[in-house]
Amino acid sequence: MADVRETKLPGLGVRYDFTTSSGQTVGVLVHRTGRRDLLVYSRDDDASCDLTLELEPEDSQTLAEMLGASRIAEQLAAVQQDVEGLAIDWIRIDPQSEWAGQTLADAAVHTATGVSVVALIGDDGSAIAAPGARDVFTATSIAVAVGTPEGLERLVQRLGRPASE
Repeated sequence: MADVRETKLPGLGVRYDFTTSSGQTVGVLVHRTGRRDLLVYSRDDDASCDLTLELEPEDSQTLAEMLGASRIAEQLAAVQQDVEGLAIDWIRIDPQSEWAGQTLADAAVHTATGVSVVALIGDDGSAIAAPGARDVFTATSIAVAVGTPEGLERLVQRLGRPASE
Protein backbone atom coordinates (compact mmCIF):
# COMPACT_ATOMS: atom_id res chain seq x y z
CA MET A 1 0.00 0.00 0.00
CA ALA A 2 1.25 3.50 -0.86
CA ASP A 3 2.40 5.99 1.76
CA VAL A 4 -0.09 8.81 2.30
CA ARG A 5 1.37 12.24 2.95
CA GLU A 6 -0.66 14.65 5.09
CA THR A 7 -0.30 18.43 4.80
CA LYS A 8 -2.21 20.75 7.13
CA LEU A 9 -3.40 23.88 5.36
CA PRO A 10 -4.32 26.44 8.07
CA GLY A 11 -7.70 28.01 7.53
CA LEU A 12 -8.52 25.63 4.69
CA GLY A 13 -8.23 22.00 5.81
CA VAL A 14 -5.93 19.03 5.27
CA ARG A 15 -4.51 17.64 2.02
CA TYR A 16 -3.68 13.94 1.63
CA ASP A 17 -1.48 12.83 -1.28
CA PHE A 18 -0.08 9.54 -2.50
CA THR A 19 1.66 8.25 -5.59
CA THR A 20 -0.01 5.41 -7.43
CA SER A 21 1.91 2.31 -8.50
CA SER A 22 1.98 3.78 -12.03
CA GLY A 23 3.68 6.95 -10.76
CA GLN A 24 0.70 9.33 -10.84
CA THR A 25 0.32 11.59 -7.78
CA VAL A 26 -3.26 11.89 -6.52
CA GLY A 27 -4.62 13.82 -3.58
CA VAL A 28 -7.70 14.72 -1.62
CA LEU A 29 -8.13 18.14 -0.05
CA VAL A 30 -10.51 17.91 2.91
CA HIS A 31 -11.97 21.36 3.51
CA ARG A 32 -13.14 22.43 6.96
CA THR A 33 -16.63 22.74 5.45
CA GLY A 34 -16.74 19.01 4.66
CA ARG A 35 -16.26 19.48 0.94
CA ARG A 36 -13.48 17.44 -0.63
CA ASP A 37 -11.47 18.14 -3.75
CA LEU A 38 -10.02 15.22 -5.69
CA LEU A 39 -6.65 16.32 -7.10
CA VAL A 40 -4.73 14.75 -9.97
CA TYR A 41 -1.26 16.29 -10.22
CA SER A 42 0.72 16.90 -13.39
CA ARG A 43 3.24 14.14 -14.11
CA ASP A 44 5.74 16.83 -15.15
CA ASP A 45 5.22 19.16 -12.15
CA ASP A 46 3.70 17.78 -8.97
CA ALA A 47 3.14 21.34 -7.75
CA SER A 48 0.37 21.82 -10.34
CA CYS A 49 -2.86 19.94 -10.88
CA ASP A 50 -4.11 18.65 -14.20
CA LEU A 51 -7.54 18.05 -12.67
CA THR A 52 -9.42 19.27 -9.61
CA LEU A 53 -12.83 17.77 -8.96
CA GLU A 54 -15.00 19.36 -6.24
CA LEU A 55 -17.03 16.81 -4.26
CA GLU A 56 -19.77 17.61 -1.76
CA PRO A 57 -20.04 15.17 1.20
CA GLU A 58 -22.67 13.05 -0.57
CA ASP A 59 -20.50 12.85 -3.69
CA SER A 60 -17.49 11.80 -1.60
CA GLN A 61 -19.52 9.04 0.03
CA THR A 62 -20.73 7.78 -3.35
CA LEU A 63 -17.20 7.76 -4.76
CA ALA A 64 -15.87 5.95 -1.67
CA GLU A 65 -18.52 3.27 -2.10
CA MET A 66 -17.64 2.91 -5.76
CA LEU A 67 -13.99 2.45 -4.78
CA GLY A 68 -14.79 -0.32 -2.33
CA ALA A 69 -15.89 1.16 0.99
CA SER A 70 -19.15 -0.79 0.66
CA ARG A 71 -17.09 -3.97 1.17
CA ILE A 72 -16.41 -2.82 4.74
CA ALA A 73 -20.14 -2.38 5.31
CA GLU A 74 -20.74 -5.86 3.87
CA GLN A 75 -18.16 -7.35 6.23
CA LEU A 76 -19.78 -5.60 9.20
CA ALA A 77 -23.16 -6.89 8.08
CA ALA A 78 -21.72 -10.41 8.01
CA VAL A 79 -20.45 -9.98 11.58
CA GLN A 80 -23.86 -8.66 12.57
CA GLN A 81 -25.52 -11.80 11.19
CA ASP A 82 -23.07 -14.02 13.10
CA VAL A 83 -24.06 -12.55 16.47
CA GLU A 84 -27.79 -12.90 17.02
CA GLY A 85 -29.43 -9.65 18.12
CA LEU A 86 -26.39 -7.46 17.35
CA ALA A 87 -26.90 -4.36 15.23
CA ILE A 88 -24.47 -1.66 14.08
CA ASP A 89 -25.46 1.85 13.01
CA TRP A 90 -23.82 5.12 11.97
CA ILE A 91 -25.79 8.03 13.45
CA ARG A 92 -25.24 11.63 12.40
CA ILE A 93 -25.44 13.90 15.45
CA ASP A 94 -28.09 16.53 14.86
CA PRO A 95 -27.05 19.98 16.18
CA GLN A 96 -30.48 20.27 17.83
CA SER A 97 -30.33 16.83 19.46
CA GLU A 98 -30.60 16.30 23.18
CA TRP A 99 -27.02 15.05 23.50
CA ALA A 100 -25.17 17.28 21.00
CA GLY A 101 -22.23 18.87 22.80
CA GLN A 102 -22.37 16.48 25.75
CA THR A 103 -19.72 14.00 26.80
CA LEU A 104 -20.54 10.31 26.66
CA ALA A 105 -20.45 10.29 30.49
CA ASP A 106 -22.90 13.20 30.81
CA ALA A 107 -25.24 11.56 28.32
CA ALA A 108 -24.98 8.20 30.18
CA VAL A 109 -25.41 6.52 26.80
CA HIS A 110 -25.17 2.89 27.83
CA THR A 111 -27.43 3.38 30.85
CA ALA A 112 -30.07 5.20 28.79
CA THR A 113 -29.97 3.03 25.67
CA GLY A 114 -28.05 -0.18 26.35
CA VAL A 115 -25.88 0.69 23.33
CA SER A 116 -22.09 1.04 23.14
CA VAL A 117 -20.57 3.86 21.10
CA VAL A 118 -17.52 2.28 19.45
CA ALA A 119 -16.29 5.26 17.39
CA LEU A 120 -16.85 8.95 16.77
CA ILE A 121 -16.10 10.23 13.26
CA GLY A 122 -15.59 13.96 12.76
CA ASP A 123 -16.65 15.97 9.75
CA ASP A 124 -12.97 16.23 8.83
CA GLY A 125 -12.66 12.44 8.65
CA SER A 126 -10.85 12.17 11.98
CA ALA A 127 -11.94 9.24 14.11
CA ILE A 128 -11.87 8.33 17.77
CA ALA A 129 -11.95 4.55 18.11
CA ALA A 130 -13.33 3.30 21.44
CA PRO A 131 -14.21 6.79 22.72
CA GLY A 132 -14.00 7.39 26.45
CA ALA A 133 -16.29 9.05 28.95
CA ARG A 134 -14.79 12.51 28.28
CA ASP A 135 -15.25 12.38 24.49
CA VAL A 136 -17.98 14.67 23.17
CA PHE A 137 -20.91 14.13 20.81
CA THR A 138 -19.98 16.91 18.36
CA ALA A 139 -22.83 18.23 16.22
CA THR A 140 -22.84 16.91 12.62
CA SER A 141 -20.24 14.22 13.45
CA ILE A 142 -21.13 10.53 13.26
CA ALA A 143 -21.41 8.11 16.17
CA VAL A 144 -20.83 4.46 15.32
CA ALA A 145 -22.78 2.35 17.79
CA VAL A 146 -23.36 -1.34 18.51
CA GLY A 147 -26.29 -2.85 20.37
CA THR A 148 -29.78 -4.18 19.92
CA PRO A 149 -31.97 -2.66 17.21
CA GLU A 150 -34.23 -1.26 19.95
CA GLY A 151 -31.28 0.31 21.78
CA LEU A 152 -30.00 1.86 18.57
CA GLU A 153 -33.43 3.34 17.94
CA ARG A 154 -33.32 4.93 21.43
CA LEU A 155 -29.88 6.35 20.57
CA VAL A 156 -31.16 7.75 17.26
CA GLN A 157 -33.97 9.47 19.17
CA ARG A 158 -31.42 11.14 21.46
CA LEU A 159 -28.73 11.98 18.88
CA GLY A 160 -30.41 12.70 15.60
CA ARG A 161 -30.79 10.65 12.52
CA PRO A 162 -29.06 7.69 10.82
CA ALA A 163 -26.02 8.87 8.84
CA SER A 164 -27.48 7.51 5.61
CA GLU A 165 -30.32 10.07 5.69
